[in-house]
Amino acid sequence: MNHEVIDGIPVLWAPAPGPLEAALVFGCGARDETFRTLGVTHLVEHLAMSTLPRLHHDHNASVDLTVTEFTCSGRPEQVVEYLAGVCAALGDLPLDRIDQEAGVLAAEGGRAADPQTAELLSHRYGVQGLGLASYSGPGADRITVEAVRDAAARHFHAGNAVLVLTGPPPEGLRLPLPAGTRPDRSTAQPVLLDTPSWREEDVPGPGLALHGDVNDFALFLAVKVLVHRLRETARHRHGLSYDVSEGAALAGRSSGERVIGLDAREGQEQRVTELLWEEALRLAREGVTEEELAEEREGLREIWTDPRAVVHELSHAAAALLFGEEYQDVAARTAALAAVTPEQARQAVADALRTALLVVPCDVEAALVQPDGSPLPRHRCVAHTELPSDGQVFRPGLADRLRFSAARRARLVVTGTGVWAREPDGALHHVPFDEVVAVEVRGPGRVVFGRDTCFVPVLPDLFAGLGPAVRAIDAAVPAELVYHASALRPAD
Repeated sequence: MNHEVIDGIPVLWAPAPGPLEAALVFGCGARDETFRTLGVTHLVEHLAMSTLPRLHHDHNASVDLTVTEFTCSGRPEQVVEYLAGVCAALGDLPLDRIDQEAGVLAAEGGRAADPQTAELLSHRYGVQGLGLASYSGPGADRITVEAVRDAAARHFHAGNAVLVLTGPPPEGLRLPLPAGTRPDRSTAQPVLLDTPSWREEDVPGPGLALHGDVNDFALFLAVKVLVHRLRETARHRHGLSYDVSEGAALAGRSSGERVIGLDAREGQEQRVTELLWEEALRLAREGVTEEELAEEREGLREIWTDPRAVVHELSHAAAALLFGEEYQDVAARTAALAAVTPEQARQAVADALRTALLVVPCDVEAALVQPDGSPLPRHRCVAHTELPSDGQVFRPGLADRLRFSAARRARLVVTGTGVWAREPDGALHHVPFDEVVAVEVRGPGRVVFGRDTCFVPVLPDLFAGLGPAVRAIDAAVPAELVYHASALRPAD
């Protein structure tokens, strides 16, 4: 791998077969946003790409949780022109196109992570950083011009960029980005939940998050073994699942999540959930064999040494540079894998299960036990069983209470410190005012979103006489956190 610097931007390149490929990588993604500005990085990317002329070579751009990439392949002069155009656009975004590109984003409807990973990250981190993965936010049409300008200035500059190429930099290559300082990534995002639990969400199958050092090769290999066992069990043996996936999410230097997700045949979600948990417990209890580790090592070696993996390897090195991680080349990673023993792999999973989170599809009852035999607890928004007695109480309208017995239990309580709600089934929700991440205005009503993933609908079709509640919320929540419901999607 070769290192150069062009216009203050590190350039990493290595030869690879085929046309010249390039990726301009920025160290920013959805985790760098807030609930109120969610989608702004994607909007910046769209605005920049909208300025380019019609091109007849491969090119694209993408945003995930941690990075934004502008990619292309073609003849050297095409790559030079594309990168110059992207850099020029990022320095002078066409802000008059925000409305059009907001509509395009609404049509695209993309998310920064798959459903299981997204929900697990929100479960772990709350509605901030990585935890924003499961949210669509206020909507692209509610992102302000000021937010776009701020995101571009903070993240899309030379100090937060790395260029990777599958060949030497072509003649005339310029990267005219404004100067800037790379964001400090030395501190890991704090977790909101570090005890084992499970929760229901709208996901296609169960998912498991193991918190720990994402650079720990013992945990890495153990998860690979677990994925293979689940594929053999859930798919090949029982025919209950098609796909078993795994991935990682970085919350800071080394710290983060290893995630496993499965889909499930309709009606078999409960059994697939049980298989996932049982196999994880079995691995932590009985361990892995040297043969299993050898198989995974060989598979990884094949992937890493494939000539088609050059771009991936360069992007891996770029991310390490952007986030202050130590880059290990293929030889170093292969040696680290070879040093992992079966006991180290078993212990890594056993340690990670102490903070394991499980997400399951709706209507699945995860009656599971932890390694010590105690029940795996279900996560609930509020541990309390009673509403506070010192607030204003709101109930459903009289007609609803007469027609529906369940409505008689529903309550909304507004105190000087926050809002509470009790659902007809008895579940409690609470958002303290000092933990509000956003308030959505829906006509005369409000929806209050809290940092810990709880939200409280304060809506006239649920509760009567809400004027005092709405006034209390509006007085307590900073105006910059309030927005009107998006015109680009129906209320849900």
